[in-house]
Amino acid sequence: MAIDLKGVSVVITGASRGIGRAAALALAECGAALTLAARNYAPLSRVAEEVRQRGGQAIAVPADVTMRAQVSDLVSEAAATYGRIDALVNCAGQGVIRPALNLTDEDIDLMLAVNTKGVILVTQAVVAEMLKTAAKRAPGRPVGRVITPVGTMGRYVMRGSAAYSASKWGAAGALKAMATEFQRQGVQFTLLYLGGVDSNFWDAIDMPVQRDKMLRPEDAAGAILHALEAPAHSVLNEVVLQPESHQFL
Repeated sequence: MAIDLKGVSVVITGASRGIGRAAALALAECGAALTLAARNYAPLSRVAEEVRQRGGQAIAVPADVTMRAQVSDLVSEAAATYGRIDALVNCAGQGVIRPALNLTDEDIDLMLAVNTKGVILVTQAVVAEMLKTAAKRAPGRPVGRVITPVGTMGRYVMRGSAAYSASKWGAAGALKAMATEFQRQGVQFTLLYLGGVDSNFWDAIDMPVQRDKMLRPEDAAGAILHALEAPAHSVLNEVVLQPESHQFL
């Protein structure tokens, strides 16, 4: 049975595909009011239409999370449309898995820009908006929730993940630091360490993987819903979700 998130305003980055799209569709069935962001408008608008077909509300806002001005516009549009932002789901990401000696400047710059800087910029802007409207919160709801699927490469490493892990560990560190700053103001942070998810991430990865044994994007969306439905007096700080074949790896 779907949880009741009717009227809850959620910003999702990276919403045009993968985990972001799955989260949007799952939240749609719970009645959430969504602001969907990604760089490319065409696929983003298609997801917004899917959300509306499932009974949810959605606006599509093209935005590059590495550009502060575009992030500011994204947050302003979400707040103007729904009156406030209750939750942020950071799904925008870039991944290159490559031997350390073969990494290029472009590889490193891209992942640090999107996976680390982008997460910081969006979280900064959304939390600032959450704090502005804290007094408008309904009783029993936290000031805001920030949920980020950092992936297990933000906790462990594997061969070829030097730059990717650096970007994800950077994001995890930044979010943990923000949690200490805003915990007394009612903003709650959740880090989701997801094992391999069968998404478009793997389309360009040149290594043998068994995608049929991976988690599905819908599994990740379920973990996001679980974090969102936690009672206001509690928070899921860190969750590890692995495919059955991985267990405690």
